[in-house]
Amino acid sequence: MAASANIFNKDDIILINDITCKIIKLIGHGKGGYSYLATDGKTKVVIKKIHHEPCSYYNFGDKIQSELNDYNTLFNIGIRIPKMIDCDLNKEIIIKEYIKGDVISDLIKEKKDISKYINQLREFLPILYNSNINIDYYPTNFVVNSINDLIYYIDYECNTYDSKWDFDNWGIKYWNGEEAIN
Repeated sequence: MAASANIFNKDDIILINDITCKIIKLIGHGKGGYSYLATDGKTKVVIKKIHHEPCSYYNFGDKIQSELNDYNTLFNIGIRIPKMIDCDLNKEIIIKEYIKGDVISDLIKEKKDISKYINQLREFLPILYNSNINIDYYPTNFVVNSINDLIYYIDYECNTYDSKWDFDNWGIKYWNGEEAIN
């Protein structure tokens, strides 16, 4: 099983409700949780384990409930996101569909042309803004699906719209290289 309450190791076996998953590797760590590539025995999935590490620039309420609410909001308005397969509220773990492909931040670091992906993201903006929503436009939150060449927002975080944090006032700076990506 897991080495600690928040961090899993390669080959750990985790039971989420009725689904048994084996951890393959850590794929990301954000302000809300750790994300791991895993397998349920049939297919690859992403396991997100909520953490409670301090974040100086963001205040959270109930993180796992926020993830569920945000998923439902984004799904219902039609934003391309990975399907949520299951959620264990007590363990604060989510199983998501795995979207195989390149992360936008890696393409930016490799100085690849991402203009078509910026255009795809811009197609999301009227939907989001008309719904009074911002998402986290940081490039690590977007994957280009290797099957259909479409971008997916792989984080579920969304907030009430504020022009200070919209794509053109904040996100584009990272997508066009004005701001460095960690």
